Amino acid sequence: MGHMGAGAPQGPQPLPGVAHVVAVGSGKGGVGKTTVAVNLAVSLGKLGYKVGLIDADIYGPNVPMMLGATRQPNVVGENRIEPLLAHGVKFISVGLISPGDKPMMMRGPMLHQIIKQFLTQVEWGELDFLVVDLPPGTGDVVISLVQTVPLTGAVVVSTGSGVALQDARKALEMFHQVKVEVIGLVENMSQMTLPNGEVVDVFGAGGTERTAAEFGLPFLGALDMDPKIRIGGDRGMPVTLAGPESASVKAFYDVARKVAARSMEISEQDEDVLEIS
Repeated sequence: MGHMGAGAPQGPQPLPGVAHVVAVGSGKGGVGKTTVAVNLAVSLGKLGYKVGLIDADIYGPNVPMMLGATRQPNVVGENRIEPLLAHGVKFISVGLISPGDKPMMMRGPMLHQIIKQFLTQVEWGELDFLVVDLPPGTGDVVISLVQTVPLTGAVVVSTGSGVALQDARKALEMFHQVKVEVIGLVENMSQMTLPNGEVVDVFGAGGTERTAAEFGLPFLGALDMDPKIRIGGDRGMPVTLAGPESASVKAFYDVARKVAARSMEISEQDEDVLEIS
């Protein structure tokens, strides 16, 4: 009895061929977390990285619509799943398996199993970055994720409003408790520029940057509230497809470059620690 399971892997295991796993989370819904995750993935791809995206928002799987690909994935080999490819990004989502308006009703063990499948049974191949779009809040999915694979770090998305930031702080504390480094905070829907040039502060611009400073964390950037972002998501054509040279999406690419640079720094630090020990 005492020798059962001897030699079996213990704790989170790296995904073969995947260099960095980056979670994108928020303390609450409605702050545009999935929009940021999708455009982050597309931006990283346009910058020359090999990128995958897991839609782990089981109850609100919007990634297929935002990437414009909704067919069911193929099953290959011995019960392996082939991710879809859209705009240079490999992705998987429960929305591909249960499309339409049918709701997903799952409890903890089922959630853990599907997250584990998305991580370990999908043919991701060689990736520089695997972005994971988390559900809002601080629930089971995050625990399942950190129990399955070691995360490079997490990006926390919020608006600048006090209500959103109150919940963003909970997300920061959650990542601290599960020992996941926060790469930085992003302020989404920060400001809106009207056709006449007037800038409107909708949700309290600057609040996220102040919160980042309060916690001693990097502020990755502010993304404006722009109808083109919503239109791109609705049509399956993310706004960042305009490319890194487009002035209209410069802020997204600035965030992507910072996420890539910090992810590599964290990985190098981890390698140094392993060598020392």
